[in-house]
Amino acid sequence: MAAASQIPDARAVVTIAAPADPAHVTGLFADRIEDIRKVGKVEVSLAGRPFHIRREFLDDIAEHNLMAHVAKLHKALLIMHAPTDDTVGIDNATRIFVAAKHPKSFVSLAGADHLLTQRSDSAYVADIIAAWATRYLDPVAPEQVADAAEAPRRVVVRETRNSKFQQTVSVGSHHLLADEPVAAGGDDTGLGPYDFVLAGLGACTSMTMRMYADRKSLPLERVTVTLQHSKIHAEDCAECETKAGMLDRIDRVISMEGALDAGQRGKLMEIADKCPVHRTLTSEVHIVTVAAD
Repeated sequence: MAAASQIPDARAVVTIAAPADPAHVTGLFADRIEDIRKVGKVEVSLAGRPFHIRREFLDDIAEHNLMAHVAKLHKALLIMHAPTDDTVGIDNATRIFVAAKHPKSFVSLAGADHLLTQRSDSAYVADIIAAWATRYLDPVAPEQVADAAEAPRRVVVRETRNSKFQQTVSVGSHHLLADEPVAAGGDDTGLGPYDFVLAGLGACTSMTMRMYADRKSLPLERVTVTLQHSKIHAEDCAECETKAGMLDRIDRVISMEGALDAGQRGKLMEIADKCPVHRTLTSEVHIVTVAAD
């Protein structure tokens, strides 16, 4: 909230369980303040999680009159706070809301804890922020979308550190979660690595069939592709070149709705094998791996 006024591009601000006075935070580790001043950096526990607090942090929060910043924010403000928050009390949200000028909104996070450790609580907060923010953010211009579509898109995968395996997957303006299923040691908060591979093949298959059907004016109403990945013994695959060890196997079942005759269905099945992702998975792939600078 203090920094937002210094960021011209910032349109709106969301707070989640925020204190009305930065100095409030020091009360959570009052017994360590002398050590921080003396040593320069000390690890403290806040809401059950470890944080490193530096001397500079104490100096910084001592200089800020946050309510003065809030009163002059001149940006949309959404305040989210749980009445049951025992780390930062709900009265902090009241002070911020009263000090702020409109447009301002308040959402009560009933039953949530300070760090939103329950998945349902964090998902609810994310949905509310996404819906609220659209009122204050400009839509992407069509020419920007066209420019983005022409350039090769990069996929960025980054650990969240919220759990053992959870990752964020960013592709342009799209954001997904990746994780392992519980049986593999994950929390099942997103698609698994092979799920993404199968999803890519399934989507490409369906899109390729749709393009062909539309071009040939075939009465194809809908395509459904169901896929499953497994490991098999090479000796069990008569048409495979490899004859020893284990092989990856993808089972793909394609369902086509519409008044298609046998010939049309057969041709569409041939087209399915010509989708680009299918060709990639069945051809030699060269992966170049380098360390980031």
